[in-house]
Amino acid sequence: MLGQIVSVRRVCLKNVERYKTYNYLVPEFTIAGLDPHFVDYNDAWKLQRSIHSEVAARVRPDTVILLEHSSVFTAGKRTEDSERPTDGTPVVDVDRGGKITWHGPGQLVGYPIMVLPDPIDVVGYVRWLEQVLIEAIAEFGLETERVAGRSGVWAKTETGFEKVAAIGIRVSEHTTMHGFALNCNNSLDPYDTIVACGIRDAKTTTLTKLLGKTVTPAMAAEVIQKKLTTIGKVAA
Repeated sequence: MLGQIVSVRRVCLKNVERYKTYNYLVPEFTIAGLDPHFVDYNDAWKLQRSIHSEVAARVRPDTVILLEHSSVFTAGKRTEDSERPTDGTPVVDVDRGGKITWHGPGQLVGYPIMVLPDPIDVVGYVRWLEQVLIEAIAEFGLETERVAGRSGVWAKTETGFEKVAAIGIRVSEHTTMHGFALNCNNSLDPYDTIVACGIRDAKTTTLTKLLGKTVTPAMAAEVIQKKLTTIGKVAA
């Protein structure tokens, strides 16, 4: 349940206003729920909207929500009917970019809610999120990369590139919403019933599968918090 917010962590940065203007460095984190406290998507959506309104009004610092969801499919604005679950499973339609994806236990979801500087550079922001994830994953001993023309973070395998992290965002009032989903030790079965992110020619994978050792969302969350406070703006 969302009522069990595990922790709120504030990171002290010198001259925070400068960082908010020139770099994407985050001073506050909210851990809304990790195994076994999975968070219902609609509850998290309410929390996200509440924090977004405060950040956009400049009465709260930039904040990243980290959590594990209960199992759910969510569909971005560009999702086509043919990409939805083949078994009739319900889908939550959301106002982010991108297409359909799955969230659930074993997957770390991050919702960075941040004021973007002028001029707003959405592509640059996405590249920054990708870099945060790439460097966080490297801490576990795995090299990942970007794939031209496709957002997210990818691992090169013997059969081609496989997606290990997805990104889908929205910007409203100069302030970001939604974010990233990093597959840690989740089941891949839900992806068999959808066309994940609208991509038909590539598979989805997990850190645990790629590394041959268990990586949990809690482990990943610790590393990602560090990277979110140390990696500056990345050129688009």
